[in-house]
Amino acid sequence: MKRLDRKVGLVTGGGSGIGRATCRLFAEEGARVAVVDFDEAAGRRTVSEIESSGGAAFFVGADVSRPRDVQAMIAATIADSARIDILFNNAGVEGPSAKFENYPEEAWERVIAVDLTSVYLGIKYVLPHMLAQGGGVILSTASVAGLVGFPGSAAYSAAKAGVINLTRVAALEYASKNIRVNCICPGIVDTPMVDRVVGERPRGNVTRMEPIGRLGSPEDIANAALFLASDESSFATGAPFIIDGGYLAR
Repeated sequence: MKRLDRKVGLVTGGGSGIGRATCRLFAEEGARVAVVDFDEAAGRRTVSEIESSGGAAFFVGADVSRPRDVQAMIAATIADSARIDILFNNAGVEGPSAKFENYPEEAWERVIAVDLTSVYLGIKYVLPHMLAQGGGVILSTASVAGLVGFPGSAAYSAAKAGVINLTRVAALEYASKNIRVNCICPGIVDTPMVDRVVGERPRGNVTRMEPIGRLGSPEDIANAALFLASDESSFATGAPFIIDGGYLAR
């Protein structure tokens, strides 16, 4: 029996990076996956990859910073599958790198909206369905940047710290309702986001930041998400799971 047999998972940011890898893995393990992304072409590519491998998936377009879009993506998943067993709030943006005095206010608002408000909205609007069906799993992508300071990333670091504490609050409020809530704190993962941050700088400079000697892969984080989504983690709730190649062990 596969680890997510007969489960329905909704993954935001499913068109690339960690989200894409997680959608593929969830489907391999038996879940029907709602692939949510703002980029329709990228999201549909993930669906096509899953279906080509014999899995079950469908695309939902959404800007997760907008309450109406979040409500609509959950409604579309319920309409398709009648339930949501796993919500993975994964979509995110990095924002510019700038010191406090120069950090653009519009960039602050956008990063907080996509990286933090979307998590609040996802949890808020999925809860009635999970309560009605008798339980579920909520995951979110936080970051090591939510646990330590990263100069130049005021909005991103603040948002990810907020995700960690939203996770704790929701976990405590719904632990007795068979709803588990956790988040994952990746280190530096080889994704399009990291490509944008690194830019033209030598890749080796970033790799040397990881004691393990390499960047994380999207699949490394997807494997953690699978564990947390499955019944194997039935005693885990309210925790930030650090998957960082030893970054925070210094």
